[in-house]
Amino acid sequence: MTRKSETIVVGTIVEEQPELTLDQVCRVCAAEAEHIVSLVEAGILEARGDNPRQWRFSSVSLGRARCALRLRNDLEINTAGVAVVLDLLDQIDELRARLRRLSS
Repeated sequence: MTRKSETIVVGTIVEEQPELTLDQVCRVCAAEAEHIVSLVEAGILEARGDNPRQWRFSSVSLGRARCALRLRNDLEINTAGVAVVLDLLDQIDELRARLRRLSS
């Protein structure tokens, strides 16, 4: 008798949530609030609202937060370095999009 293996995938669908709170971003990114706050204070993440309790993040910010946290945790890049790397990645994305438009 052959035994079938099953994989259970657990995740959060963010497209259905137009904006996320700080707590939700922390939960999805498995990060402490102070780390997300430091990314906002450094200008790496954009948050709408006057203070952390009122902050709302877009799904784009969620992806950016995940990338920033991976750079910080896995590669041990400091906050200023994370900002530079993300800026360069944004520029690469813009150049690739421009190249696609020009080649079509």
